[in-house]
Amino acid sequence: MPRMERLPVYLRKPIFEKLFNIAEYTNLTKEEKTMYDSSMKYKWDNKNVLDYAVKEAVKEADAKARIEERKKAQEEIAHEMIKEGIPLAQISKFTKLSIAEIESL
Repeated sequence: MPRMERLPVYLRKPIFEKLFNIAEYTNLTKEEKTMYDSSMKYKWDNKNVLDYAVKEAVKEADAKARIEERKKAQEEIAHEMIKEGIPLAQISKFTKLSIAEIESL
């Protein structure tokens, strides 16, 4: 193993790669292990921050989409009520849209 610079093609399977990574880690000096552990912690922290940001962005996008869908449904209901000749005050009460929003329909 000390003479190998790369894994042979027939050993390029996840289990062997993991084994070789462990072997490389055990050959490091104490200082190198500390530096390696520190860099891995930094990498994992960054990945966790990114994963959290993506998760929050998805949640926010979903919330905005739900609000827009609800507003569109309210506008469609208001539009139908206008066709039926229902007063704007009643439409506003039932749909929770402002009278200005209803008039713009």
